[in-house]
Amino acid sequence: MLAYEKEGWEQSYRRIAGVDEVGRGCLFGDVVAAAVILPEGLIIDGVNDSKKLTAKKRDALYEIIMEQALAVGVGYVESNVIDEINIKQASRLAMKKAVESLEHIPDYMLIDAEKVDLPLPQRAIIKGDANSQSIAAASIIAKVTRDRLCEGLWEELYPDYGIAIHKGYATKLHREQITALGPTPMHRRSFIGKILAEQQTLF
Repeated sequence: MLAYEKEGWEQSYRRIAGVDEVGRGCLFGDVVAAAVILPEGLIIDGVNDSKKLTAKKRDALYEIIMEQALAVGVGYVESNVIDEINIKQASRLAMKKAVESLEHIPDYMLIDAEKVDLPLPQRAIIKGDANSQSIAAASIIAKVTRDRLCEGLWEELYPDYGIAIHKGYATKLHREQITALGPTPMHRRSFIGKILAEQQTLF
């Protein structure tokens, strides 16, 4: 999990930021990105692609990463902006915001399959969250941050949609609630148009 980091350290990069996002495929809520700079040579046992970890394990690793990282930044892009600029551009914007909010400017970035629009040396890695500890750490921070919003603030704002359960993804329950109650201001119109159209053809 440190092969890409080691390449960076060998090139004299000291502050290597892993960058990843979560919520790209959701129908509801912000896309959330995180950037994490870990100390050189640090190995955090169990860090992996956040999708492969249980919620309990993610929560435990979140605390360890927050304690041991040199810097952590989080970036958010709201659903109305996602609708305006499309999800790919919104994901990249969230990543940029995450890097910009870091306490230390990184001298190198490892990014999960994307490019960040900043004049910093960077490398896009396919399946980066499974191959780089820094990117995996960022995926955990982004996932836990977004899940806590789903279970807390967003669930309180819209208690009838099951946000805490499905986290904004297109589950059967979520699609049924959108059809029954209509979309909230936090739903991504560009994503749910198809669902609403499909539902109308079903009845």
